[in-house]
Amino acid sequence: MSTDIIDNDNNKNDNNEDKYESICYICHRPESKAGKMVRLPNNINVCTDCMQTTFNHINTSGMPFMMDMPNMENIQKDMRKKQTIKKKKEAKDDEPEKEVLTLANLPSPHIIKQHFDEHVVGQDRAKKILSVAVYNHYKRVFGQKEDKKHDYDDGIEIEKSNVLMLGPTGCGKTYLVKTLAKMLHVPLAITDATALTEAGYIGDDVESVLSKLLAAADNDVERAEHGIVFIDEIDKIAKKRNTNSRDVSGESVQQGLLKLLEGSEVEVPVGATSKNAMVPLYTVNTANILFICGGAFPDLDKIIGNRLDKTSSIGFGSSLKGSHKDNPNIIEKVTAEDLREFGMIPEFLGRLPIICTLEQLTKDMLVRVLTEPKNAILKQYQKLFRLDEVELNFEDAALELIAKKAAEKKIGARALRAIIEEYMLDIMYEIPKDDMIGRVTITADYIENKGAPIIEMRGNNFIE
Repeated sequence: MSTDIIDNDNNKNDNNEDKYESICYICHRPESKAGKMVRLPNNINVCTDCMQTTFNHINTSGMPFMMDMPNMENIQKDMRKKQTIKKKKEAKDDEPEKEVLTLANLPSPHIIKQHFDEHVVGQDRAKKILSVAVYNHYKRVFGQKEDKKHDYDDGIEIEKSNVLMLGPTGCGKTYLVKTLAKMLHVPLAITDATALTEAGYIGDDVESVLSKLLAAADNDVERAEHGIVFIDEIDKIAKKRNTNSRDVSGESVQQGLLKLLEGSEVEVPVGATSKNAMVPLYTVNTANILFICGGAFPDLDKIIGNRLDKTSSIGFGSSLKGSHKDNPNIIEKVTAEDLREFGMIPEFLGRLPIICTLEQLTKDMLVRVLTEPKNAILKQYQKLFRLDEVELNFEDAALELIAKKAAEKKIGARALRAIIEEYMLDIMYEIPKDDMIGRVTITADYIENKGAPIIEMRGNNFIE
């Protein structure tokens, strides 16, 4: 049997070697940790440590057969003891140190809400709920650390409160979570529940959400254990009704998420979504990870309306049957019973005690979304034009028409960029042709396809 030592210095021209690291077949360590590998037939790589440990076992217990599992398990146990968690990257002199969230610099709920107000329009109740939930969560995490540091134990243990966000598409669920993570300087993992399946089937296991969080924390387990996981499209794993096939991406995924939400120690593969991959496994404790689940929950309004209609009464001041159908924010009246009827299991809902509902964006709110937030869409386009030394303005009537068109599409704030991109295409194509253009004003006639934008040239009458 011939063996070759893999030397990175001699194989720099090999594209595959540059892209991927070799993984030891026995200890599952990558080449960056284990060192040079011994290449065996059938594309099997073994590090020199494992090779030496195998020879030691041969000397003490004789020649083991290749499929002799007891010996192989002993070798793997010996080598996995040598695995160490990745060290934190040392900050360079020219790089600013990242801010670390502590109990001393934890912002209070009203400060968190003020930060939300700078970036997100409306949704005042949702902002309050999220601000208080996050503040209490990290106060609980750091409070436990302080108690252990001072050997103080009063027997009271504060339980974790995860959050369930409900709201129509494009109302700002994901943007709220992103804004929160940037403010707190904690790692954030955003994943879709649609890709999750029951263990053993094609798709991602539930542990893959922690793999993304670990990657966001630069494989720093301690930092990842204080992070935030946002699972979007959570309504897509509801129990399937009237189906005879096995539901591998519905109720079974909810059951698989229970241990993560409540808090447990989970072995997480580093750099892969499957535990069967030949990669190291890190143990992550989810007790201090804040899980926020979000979804649009289509047709939930019908379930809520049917429940409210059953309680309708007769007389002055009573709620009439069918009067809730035209309420765009009926989702605010949601209860756990409505979510159970939708297809969420009681055990799953019990681990998401905080229910946060977001209202549908109206035309007036969409106008504010265009102009008010720090990262407003119009400010982004104005910055693009400013790089070409051109000023971009929008008439108020034009903003009203854009918001009206976006509201008709019923996909929330996501429709705004698509509409503006459609009208700005020709302008952005023509502007770089002429260096004398100084200002462009988008008019209501242009949005209604009745006229053209106002273009002003540089000259004596133009003031930059």
